[in-house]
Formats: sequence, C-alpha cells, structure tokens
Amino acid sequence: MSELCSLKNIIEASLLAADRPLSVEQLGKLFDERRPPSRDQIGKVLEELTAEWEGRGIELKALHSGYRFQIRQELAPWISRLWEERPSRYSRAFLETLALIAYRQPITRAEIEEIRGVSVSSSIMKTLQEREWVRVLGHREVPGRPALYGTTRKFLDQFNLRSLNELPPLAEIKTLGEPQIELTLVEGGLGKEGAVREQEPPPSKEASAEPVSTSDEALRRQ
Repeated sequence: MSELCSLKNIIEASLLAADRPLSVEQLGKLFDERRPPSRDQIGKVLEELTAEWEGRGIELKALHSGYRFQIRQELAPWISRLWEERPSRYSRAFLETLALIAYRQPITRAEIEEIRGVSVSSSIMKTLQEREWVRVLGHREVPGRPALYGTTRKFLDQFNLRSLNELPPLAEIKTLGEPQIELTLVEGGLGKEGAVREQEPPPSKEASAEPVSTSDEALRRQ
C-alpha cells in the first residue's frame, strides 16, 4: 500500500469515527511527529475523498471547524425514520431571534426587541446559549453596558456553513414570512437530521430588514 493510500485510509477512517469536525491541523496530529504529512498532502487527500464520496448517501463536508462526514440533507425524510422521537420544534420568536443575531451581530437584546417590536424572553436567549449557537461577544459602551450577542463556530457547523459570508441573502429566505417555517438541523455528523416546523402568523417587516454586516469579524474575536 502506497504512502498516499495509507494516508487516505487513516484520514478517511478518522473522519468517519470522529463525533465532531476535524481540522487539517487535527488530522496532521494523528501521524508520527517525525514524519508528519504536509498541509498540502492532507488537503489533496481531502479533495480526493470529497470527489470519491460524491453522489453517495454520505458526503464529506467542509465546515468552519473542519471536515465532517454527514448524511446528505435530501435523504433526511427517510433517515429520520430510524429515530422514534420527533424533530426539535422551535417557535417563530426563537427563529427570528436567531436570524437577527446571525445577520446583525454584534447586537444587543434591546436592539432585537426594537426590530421585532416585542420583548425577547429570557428562555429564548438561554436556549440559544445552551445550544452554543450564540455567545456574548462583549458589551456596548453605553449606560448599563448591555451584552452584545453573536453566533459561534458551533452555529456555523450546525448549519453547514464555513463562514458567515455563506449565509444566504435575506431575499432568499423570505420563507420566514410564509405560514410554515422549515429549518434543517444537522445533529452530530452522521447522526440524524430534523426538520423544524412551526406555524404562526408572518413576522413584522422590521424582522426581515437587510443585515448591517455578514463579516466574520465577530467569530475571529472568539
């Protein structure tokens, strides 16, 4: 077995066994420190594996934190039948709050409430932080020094994004204004995917305003 083939087998097996995305640096640490593969070698293997798994039920996905094998999203309706429990359900208020933080970060709770026109419950903010999708980035230098919220690396991994720049333009997610919200969540790599559905009246126009910024500055400060 050639050196490149052996390298590919080790990387492929490691990604299949891992319960989290693995970066190029983490993959490099799997090998003998005296003869570690170069970043270019690992990158070439990842490219080959991505091509080899193309068109199959499982894909190798590049995320913000690294690479992960996962079930293709279009297969979720069938794969989800392996689990008896129902997919997680989130209210429109929860999804609107998450969307505003993602598109307008850093943002305070009061600013979210001003845009939505209603208060944001403490339980929503607590759940977002418990799921590690949102974190406090700092505090605005105004009286009271309110917390500034932004998304996390786990948020990017959860929603199959490599960076905040991959967030779809708000014009493409106007479905938030339809009676039914549908959001795909990827749980644990090769694990299940759940469709989140919630029925409520359309949100206010303010909640669909254009984002101030979609840069990665907030994530770089983590």
